[in-house]
Amino acid sequence: MDNSSVQPNVTITYPDISEIYANHSLSVTIDRVVTPVFYIIGLPANPLCAYIWLHRKTRANNSSAIYLGALSISHVVFLLLHILQELRYAWGIRTYDGYISCEIFNMVFCIPQYLAPLLVLGFTVERYIAVCHPFAKERYCTVWRAGLVVVCLLVFCILISTLQAYFWTYDENKQICNHRPELYHSSFIEIWTWFTELLLFGVAPLAALIFNILVIREIRSLTSSGPAHIGASGGSQASTVTLLSVSFFLICTWLPYTIVYSMSKQFPIGEFPIQLEAVWKDPDWQRHFFYITIRNFLAEITLSNSACYFFIYYATGKHFRDKVHELLCPKQCTSASNRSHHDKAYMSVSKSSHYNGTSATCV
Repeated sequence: MDNSSVQPNVTITYPDISEIYANHSLSVTIDRVVTPVFYIIGLPANPLCAYIWLHRKTRANNSSAIYLGALSISHVVFLLLHILQELRYAWGIRTYDGYISCEIFNMVFCIPQYLAPLLVLGFTVERYIAVCHPFAKERYCTVWRAGLVVVCLLVFCILISTLQAYFWTYDENKQICNHRPELYHSSFIEIWTWFTELLLFGVAPLAALIFNILVIREIRSLTSSGPAHIGASGGSQASTVTLLSVSFFLICTWLPYTIVYSMSKQFPIGEFPIQLEAVWKDPDWQRHFFYITIRNFLAEITLSNSACYFFIYYATGKHFRDKVHELLCPKQCTSASNRSHHDKAYMSVSKSSHYNGTSATCV
């Protein structure tokens, strides 16, 4: 909405801050073109992933499926909330602007973001226990315990997200959600942001990577010990490929954005209210636009983390791939595939009879 001040014989009209971004920032173009692609991919793919992982037969004896199903649900929630944010900043449509909605939105929006890397870490630790400490598997790697861990992680994320409701409020002057005025000159927000962002999006993915390396080393050790150990490690190795891919993807998509986002206080907006023509001459606004463009580019890469896990599951998990085919392929196609001889193994054993000299063949 325009803010106007009237002077003698002169009326000066100031644009809304979203209008300034729309006219002077490349980041808006990036948001409008790239972001909908990830919505189109992630919104149908994540519910499909959640259905497959949380299906009764899949999760019956597979505690890891609980983590992956919860991860898919958190991605759906994040993408839906992200649409509200995108409408506000990329398209200038008011969605959660208000004294109550601003605080609630910023708190809730952080919960699925915080939860995702912790779920990946939980999945990784469980795989580490199952492979490297097999005698403890029956005790710690159960479906019930996985569900309990997911609930505890969710409660933890809700608790640390409540501070966001204190950090943010509606700014009538700038007509956007902004940090509270009393916190402008405080370093607490910056310290808390560094702490949470690096802990959840830095330390957690790196810890998951370390556990994965330990699992791979153990599987290689078991495999090199002889044929008797290969059968015990084959299934774990397949799961580890999926997990390692997820961990790498998480690190590559979250860590760069985490570092850049934590620097937001170093690139504040310039003078406001301000006329559009004056924005080009304001060095503070130009520094801010440069920062926002880089941050939004990295944000699009980060957004792919919430949309593209389906392709990792499909490429690395045979069980997941079979379930997708079962759900999406026609029944005739599935039946024909089941009748294919290429999917079966045959073995002939000849045996001579001691009574009549004939031979029998078992296939």
